Amino acid sequence: MKGGCVTVDGKHNTNQWLGPVLIDADAIRRRVQELGAQITADYLGKAPHLIGVLKGATIFHADLVRAIDLAVSVDFIAVASYGSGIKTSGEVRILKDLDESVEGKDVLLVEDILDTGLTLHYLLENLQSRNPRSLRIVSLLSKPSRRLIEVRAEYVGFEVPDKFVVGYGLDFDQRYRNLPYICELNLPHGATADP
Repeated sequence: MKGGCVTVDGKHNTNQWLGPVLIDADAIRRRVQELGAQITADYLGKAPHLIGVLKGATIFHADLVRAIDLAVSVDFIAVASYGSGIKTSGEVRILKDLDESVEGKDVLLVEDILDTGLTLHYLLENLQSRNPRSLRIVSLLSKPSRRLIEVRAEYVGFEVPDKFVVGYGLDFDQRYRNLPYICELNLPHGATADP
């Protein structure tokens, strides 16, 4: 993966769109371990229930679960707010709901990126109505310059600039999730989701 380039598919050379690496794989690994240690300390004597927001948080969620030295349970929820473009539509809808009740549980909502706050605000309201014992956010990335609704994440991996980023679960039109680092995506002017 020299220079941030990977082969995404046989038809299009989208490698040229990958910009500089903002957070390398080692930094991510270290930070996830730190977050896991902090959550372990904060939830000592409890069994946190980690809800991963599909699909972007899947890699982070899996690594974080393994970094927490407690009995944990997991579930997933899928929402849509981007479609196939790079700008949020502002409308959030649940595509896949939870498999288990969160009532009485210490819930950690695990998200890939806290951007405008619209998605997490919606999810917080939705999950709070289901009566968890506690509800906190763990976000791999935070992009405060884009915030439209103030949402507080108790655990944040990294703050990133107002750039479209991919890798480590984050995608553009389902591509680049498998990158072990996080980098900028530099689309050519007028590019669409299907180059």
